Amino acid sequence: MSTAPVELERPRSDEDVRQDRPWIAIVWNDPINLMSYVTYVFQSVFGYPRKKAEKLMLDVHHKGRAVVANGTREEMERDVEILHSYGLWATVKQDV
Repeated sequence: MSTAPVELERPRSDEDVRQDRPWIAIVWNDPINLMSYVTYVFQSVFGYPRKKAEKLMLDVHHKGRAVVANGTREEMERDVEILHSYGLWATVKQDV
């Protein structure tokens, strides 16, 4: 009986088995909502301190968009639905 190691072929798969990459919630600039209201929504929905909420609001205003949250796809879809209920324009995207 031989005790020599046996060489096995490494399994191959086209399936991506890495952990699910984070998803992001993006709020887009719109001509309707006041900056103070957007700040209020960020504080109410995410519990952000005023300073962080204002920074995100200014990103939306000046850059046209801001990433306001990240997490699983389901969490971001829920957050975007909540943002829509406040009248904000928001989308979900997989972070790259």
